Amino acid sequence: MFGNMGNMGNMAGMMKKVQKLQADMAKMQEELKKRTLEVSAGGGAVKVVINGEKQIQSLKIAPSAVDPEDVEMLEDLIAAAVNEAVKKVDDMMAQEMGKLTGGLNLPPGMF
Repeated sequence: MFGNMGNMGNMAGMMKKVQKLQADMAKMQEELKKRTLEVSAGGGAVKVVINGEKQIQSLKIAPSAVDPEDVEMLEDLIAAAVNEAVKKVDDMMAQEMGKLTGGLNLPPGMF
């Protein structure tokens, strides 16, 4: 009748590990939010600094990139820089979280 009690102990141990992993991941996410990344586009014509919460901290545009006759090019450079910055934040988060999870592919929102 009590032959499966060993499994209950294993389950309790696993739950403790999951709770620790959740706490470690929450701490890591808070730390990553404070990090900043710098990305440039157009050979440095547009530079974006973004934090781990995907908030733009600064946007620098080289005067040589400002051409009133070609505003579309500047718009494209800004979009490219911002998109690359957001991708780098996602990559940084995935890489750091992967260190905690040992490379497990956990479903989004699990932790």
